[in-house]
Amino acid sequence: MAIFVHAILPGITTDQYDTLNSKLQETPEIFDGCVSHTCVATGDGLEIFDVWESQGQMEAFAERMMPVSAALGWPADMDRPEVLSVHNHWVPGAGG
Repeated sequence: MAIFVHAILPGITTDQYDTLNSKLQETPEIFDGCVSHTCVATGDGLEIFDVWESQGQMEAFAERMMPVSAALGWPADMDRPEVLSVHNHWVPGAGG
């Protein structure tokens, strides 16, 4: 079952995000199961909005991503993201 993930990352800058994203792009298989990803800058930091094919795929990503973010100095005590079951997801014009 697909899931929607909403992560709030206070104090994280777009530069920090871009550095992490660049490192993660070196191993594109880490994103297996990610249907969509959006990062939004807010006045307090960043918010991430993802759709994953399954909770297990998102958790596998997180397990591999966390050591990379820690090595880049990201705080280890950030709140866990909100995870919700997806009722419907489609992309306009994609025949869904």
